[in-house]
Amino acid sequence: MMWGHDLKDTPAKYLDKFIENNLLPDTHFRRQVRQAVDIISSFLKERCFRGALHPVRVTKVVKGGSSGKGTTLRSRSDADLVVFLSNLTSFQEQLDNRGTFILEIKKQLEACQEEEIFDVQFEVRSLQWSKPRALSFVLRSPQLREGVEFDVLPAFDVLRQWTNIYRPDPQVYVSLIQECLNLKTEGEFSTCFTELQRDFLKQRPAKVKSLIRLVKHWYQLCKEKLGKPLPPQYALELLTVYAWERGNKQTDFSTAQGFQTVLLLVLKYQKLCVYWTKYYNFENAIIAKYLMRQLEKPRPVILDPADPTGNVAGGDLYSWQRLAAEARAWLSYPCFIRGDGSPVGFWNVQPEENYYYTWATCEPRTYQYHDYECHPAAPKHVGTSLAPSAPQEADNWMCAIL
Repeated sequence: MMWGHDLKDTPAKYLDKFIENNLLPDTHFRRQVRQAVDIISSFLKERCFRGALHPVRVTKVVKGGSSGKGTTLRSRSDADLVVFLSNLTSFQEQLDNRGTFILEIKKQLEACQEEEIFDVQFEVRSLQWSKPRALSFVLRSPQLREGVEFDVLPAFDVLRQWTNIYRPDPQVYVSLIQECLNLKTEGEFSTCFTELQRDFLKQRPAKVKSLIRLVKHWYQLCKEKLGKPLPPQYALELLTVYAWERGNKQTDFSTAQGFQTVLLLVLKYQKLCVYWTKYYNFENAIIAKYLMRQLEKPRPVILDPADPTGNVAGGDLYSWQRLAAEARAWLSYPCFIRGDGSPVGFWNVQPEENYYYTWATCEPRTYQYHDYECHPAAPKHVGTSLAPSAPQEADNWMCAIL
């Protein structure tokens, strides 16, 4: 049996081939995207702010998005270029002044376009409000079959010369939390932590990135069919990493099982509570208090591994309900059926991360909060299991889900 371009009709054993043939970007495309990123990065560092009224120094330009994370889909490339500026010295300054810098970048980019300094063409999108968050444009050239979408975002360089050898100073997150509480806004400054977001996904094994590509492709199919609203795509990417970490953690695994596990987690969206302690944890009392409040929020909760103030699952239950209905329909498709007609199975993964085990690694202590007392040895909230503990229960549980 052959496979084509339709994921619905692709048998489970051909999913890896489907990814290779349809989703992995070819070498030429990757090279062209890399060159496009280099052109924009050089412009931002060396030319963009030359004529500014006040001296502006770009400390670094960091590539995010699917291009930075290594999860680009064929013919679908997006790159977030975060421009860290020495002139932004706090989160508040980023909020107040980023619009001014975006307007300057737009002005200089259009000037370079008129002077024909670049060998490529930019289609700059109009800014929707007076204080925009990002400058969006599409880069096109004869060599690129598809345009490359860019978002340029000015940011406060809170991490400075961070390397992935060390966890960021907890005071970085204390400052972030206090600022977000003062401003009554959460997830607003995730761009400041782009390096951490990129590192979190980029370090994953190649096959995990391929699984992420497959889930992203499925998400795009859902988006084309259903339209808005849907949960953020980033939430699905993180859910895929979580499924692999908790259910398999091997460099070689069944793609069909991984894919099905992610869809089953989507079905359990009302129980989702997922987070990581790679860059922040419960050891600092202020961060611990804030994290506990985050984890007590109504489900779904998927905390950005780089930014504890960002619940990337969003707060729209209706969007998850729509995606879950589509996931339920997909579970009967050939991509989850073996050649002999039996189901491919799935990984045993909890929809809620049990933070008892996370706290067990910390120095024993009791955190006193003004609204409740929380003991590491007796957490207020403990997650429940997505899948049955005994393998023989799996078939019955699967029938119940369907």
